[in-house]
Amino acid sequence: MSQGSSEAKADIRARHRARRAATDATQRDAAGAALAVHGAAWAEQLTGGTPSTFCAYLGVVPEPPTLPLISELHRRGHTILLPVCEPGRRLSWTYWTPGVEFVRSRYAPVLEPAGPRLDLGIMASVAALFIPATAVDRDGNRIGQGGGYYDVLLAALAGDGLDIPFAAIVFDSELLPAGSIPAEDFDRRVPAALTPSGLIRLPDPA
Repeated sequence: MSQGSSEAKADIRARHRARRAATDATQRDAAGAALAVHGAAWAEQLTGGTPSTFCAYLGVVPEPPTLPLISELHRRGHTILLPVCEPGRRLSWTYWTPGVEFVRSRYAPVLEPAGPRLDLGIMASVAALFIPATAVDRDGNRIGQGGGYYDVLLAALAGDGLDIPFAAIVFDSELLPAGSIPAEDFDRRVPAALTPSGLIRLPDPA
């Protein structure tokens, strides 16, 4: 990544993290409820209501809340996988059920579900992924949390020929105009953004 692109992404990430920190609990709860409605509707479109497997993540303050979405998908009979950070910026996966214990990651400042870990091979059974982001622009360019775990994951899926639908979860204000986020040749664009206002297919000329 060029120094200019790296600095621009760091600046965007910092600005949106500050905005997230200023979001109050009422706004956050409303966003979580709306994300659950729209995310579950997308899952229904993808699967026709057939019980399927979805990868998600636990979004905690100040991130967009994802527990309502995870819970709603589970209520509808879907199987949920949550990530566990591994060395080398790799992710493994653990099944989530209500009441599962969460522990602090050894490799990143996140909470992870306790339980048996599954490797990348489990992706062959996944209907879609919900992934974190700090911001997304309408070209489909994404800024993550800075750890690079999902960049590695998406590259691995592409390398294995797995064309799994995925959406980046952001607050409405974090869906930016086209051209807002610098992109490198190796960056993989996201095909959709899930916001409290709905699922937006990308690229989007709006």
